[in-house]
Amino acid sequence: MVKEFSKRLKYLREKKKDKEPKWTQGYVADLIGVARPTYTAYENENNPKQPPLETVDKLADLFDVSADWLMGRTNDPSPKKSEKEMSLFFYDGLEGYDDLSPEEKEAFREHMYDEARQAIELVKKLKKQGKRGGMYER
Repeated sequence: MVKEFSKRLKYLREKKKDKEPKWTQGYVADLIGVARPTYTAYENENNPKQPPLETVDKLADLFDVSADWLMGRTNDPSPKKSEKEMSLFFYDGLEGYDDLSPEEKEAFREHMYDEARQAIELVKKLKKQGKRGGMYER
């Protein structure tokens, strides 16, 4: 996923740069609040580290694409603002969530995203097998 992220990020920036030369790596780094070498590493396909989720969200907003597309999780680049709003709504009022640090909240959201994807795959598998999915059944 990191290589796909790097390719897509570089593609988006260079596409902007074709129209406006100011879209350098340094310019984007300033816009999202990271050091230029940090941003340069994001575009480097050999960089094994994934950026923090908060940074991915900033980049997705900046380039008007979905974070999932930017990370290579989908081929649909359209931003899905309603999903972000829904996820914020889901966690609002969840006991203990507000007590977490920003880093802990990010880790929690990533874990819940993975759990939700696994649940979706399970439901699809059960449906494909023709088995009743209990509470997943409609």
